[in-house]
Amino acid sequence: MKFKSFFSEAYNELMHKVTWPTWSELQNSAVIVMVATILIAMVIFLMDFSFQHIMDFVYKLFF
Repeated sequence: MKFKSFFSEAYNELMHKVTWPTWSELQNSAVIVMVATILIAMVIFLMDFSFQHIMDFVYKLFF
């Protein structure tokens, strides 16, 4: 009985209490996530590129 009650309440909550985003809101959120992902990837790339060149310079000084 507990399983049936759980699924019944879960279904009721998903269908009547949850506010689902509209298609437009979903598209806007997806664009924001893609732009943020690209920006973060670029920052990480620049950090990695800079660190590589700094370390190459340091290694050339000592070795």
